[in-house]
Order: sequence, then structure tokens, then C-alpha cells
Amino acid sequence: MRPGFGSNIIPTAESMKYAQQLGVIDIVPSTEHLPSINGTWALHDLVNLRRNVENYGMKLSALENVPTQFYDHIMLNGPKRDEQVDNMITTIRNIARAGIPIFGYNWMPSQVWRTEPEYIRGEAEATAFDDDVAQNYPFTHDREYTEEEMWENLEYWIKIITPIAEEEGIKLGIHPCDPPVPVLGGIPQLFRSFDAYKRLIEIYPSDSNAIEFCQGTFSEMNDDIYEMIQYFGERKKILYVHFRNVSGQVPKFKEEFVNTGYVDMYKAMKIYHEVGYDSFFIDDHVPATFQDTSFGHRGRAFAMGYIQALIEAVQKA
Repeated sequence: MRPGFGSNIIPTAESMKYAQQLGVIDIVPSTEHLPSINGTWALHDLVNLRRNVENYGMKLSALENVPTQFYDHIMLNGPKRDEQVDNMITTIRNIARAGIPIFGYNWMPSQVWRTEPEYIRGEAEATAFDDDVAQNYPFTHDREYTEEEMWENLEYWIKIITPIAEEEGIKLGIHPCDPPVPVLGGIPQLFRSFDAYKRLIEIYPSDSNAIEFCQGTFSEMNDDIYEMIQYFGERKKILYVHFRNVSGQVPKFKEEFVNTGYVDMYKAMKIYHEVGYDSFFIDDHVPATFQDTSFGHRGRAFAMGYIQALIEAVQKA
């Protein structure tokens, strides 16, 4: 188990030096500035991204936050579905051939939702969600979609892409729907429960069909977070972890400092250790603290120190 930095980090000389100083080993870089060519990421751009990270002695261990426009027609069975499937196959092959072992994605055509932020310890600002407010928002797409058709679209995709991932030696992990409520903007949030993820891994049983385990979002679900870590950890389905904390479960919650939410993070880390989890933890989101930067250097330093201390604590217990 080891520390990593997540998807907001752009691999510049400054950010990589900062990551080095905090003892980070694994990098999941921002894809915001990665050029796209006809809805794909090119092999040479991916290789350059990996080399840029490796030049600083760290490892580009995964990519996530694929642009929604790369595969929204796949998620919603739109007219460009087949074209996007072909493009995504190309992208996944390129990721694998660039030497990047994990591709994390989601099934959220409407992306992550939050309502008005709230203030937590010391008036730090944290993102929050209230489903009573969110259900008054309009549809995000042309109509309301059903749970059944969203599952059909997912199963179509999983059965196509998992054999490609196996062939290329890459692992695919789906991030849970955040927030994990039944519907947002007319779109069912498929990955909102323990049962949904059990169903996912049985669609196409394979080491390549796995989970981008956002512990923050799993903690927002109306399920037992420790049981989920245990279950998927024992089955080696957790590719990497977004290690953050929240105030409670849906329908209403706010994000917290890593040590102030409802989840006992030491207990969670201990379970990862006991099931033989052997990958990395990224800090993911952090509250906005006093005079911090937009990247959250101060908040991330606190979270990263806490993560490393917990890893050491459970390993030495």
C-alpha cells in the first residue's frame, strides 16, 4: 500500500517536485490538457505523458476522467454509439501500449453533482449535496432514461471492451456514481449501491473488469462501507482508492477533512491491509482551506500525511 496523487494534478516541474517532496509514488494525472484527436487519445501523447511523470522518479499508474463526449453515446445508446465504441477501443489500446496499466472511467453522462457548498472545521469550505434540492433541477439530456436501458447499454459496452482490455493487458475500473442517488437530471445513477457493483463484476468475470474504488462515494451509499471494502478487496477488484471522507450517506451529505467524517479511516485502512490490498491511495477532493491554492496544496499536504501515517500504522500494528 502506498500514496498517490490524483486527477487534478498536471505534471509540471513544480507539481512533480511537490509530489516528490510529499513522498508520492503513483500519479493519476489530469487529462484536461491531453489533446484529443477524433474522440481518442493518441499513443504518442500518452507516451509523452508517462515519460514526463517518470522523469521525476514516479509512476503514471492510471488515467481517469475520460472526457464525457468520448463515450456519452455509448452510455445513452445515441446515434454515434458504434463510432464511439471504435474510438474508445483505439484509446484503450493506446493507453495500454503507452505503458499505463489502469483506465478508470464512470457511467455518469451528467457527471458529478453537488449543491451549495458548506463550511466545516475552521470554516473550511467543502462540497455538499442535498437531494431535495437536486431533484428540482431540469433534465440534463433529451428525455428521462430508464434503469433497464442504462443497464443494457452498460452490458453491451462491458462485453465488448473487457476482451480488448484482456488482450492488451490493461485493467478497467468504473467509478461509482457521485452522488449515489437513484436518478439525477432524468438519468439513473446505476452505480449507487453494493448490489450494483456485485452485478457489474458478474457481467463479464475478468481481472480486467474491476473497480475504481472511490471510498468517498462508496461511503455516501446507503450500505456498509467496511463490508464493501472487505468484499471487493478479497476478490482483488479494487484497482486503486480515492481515500476521502464524508459526513454521512445520501440523501444529504457534505465532504469532510479526511479525519472528520463519519467513516473510521483507520478501520478502513486496516481492512485494506488485512485483505491484501496492494495498490495506492489518492487524496481525491480536499476542502478549501485558509489561503490555499486552487490545486489545494495545503489541504492535500494534510490528507497525504494522514494517508501515509495510516498506512504505516496498520502495517506496523
